Amino acid sequence: MTSAKTTVAAKTASRRQKNARLPRGPHGGIQLLLIQTIDHLGKQGDVVEVKRGYATNYLIPQGLATIATDHHKRMVDKHRAKLEAIELARLAHVRALAEAITKQSITVEANVNEEGYLYGSVGAADIQNGLKQLGYTVTEDQVRLQGPLKEVGLYNVVIRLHANVETELKVWVVPSAHTEASK
Repeated sequence: MTSAKTTVAAKTASRRQKNARLPRGPHGGIQLLLIQTIDHLGKQGDVVEVKRGYATNYLIPQGLATIATDHHKRMVDKHRAKLEAIELARLAHVRALAEAITKQSITVEANVNEEGYLYGSVGAADIQNGLKQLGYTVTEDQVRLQGPLKEVGLYNVVIRLHANVETELKVWVVPSAHTEASK
């Protein structure tokens, strides 16, 4: 019984030592170096201060950030020009994709009633699938709808491809062939 207690006590002490080594920022949070750009937090290579739980439960395990040690900061400073070149190349690719998507329009067929209202609605997943059929890969999170589309018509939908790049896509919501045949 005492060996189980000592094992638990040893693990607790080990966890406390590990947490004590995490660098604290001026506001009491943990200082992290971002490996990837995260919306509302910072860009790749930035040193940010976040709450301990956000750091240890999400950012570090997901590989989005690492502990901001002096060594890591020096490495980022050394490679900052290379990182900026990579980011510029990625941004150029995203802008080209945005320009290509702007020139496209998709048609989504849906079941409608006599007044032109949809029985269901057209959402981000439907728009994502339409873009996928045209050969463009976007996520549902990148499709920014004000709300579900519930009527037949033409809609301009915002697609946010990057923090600095948004484009509009024309989405035609039309009655399905099955609906028109049953009238």
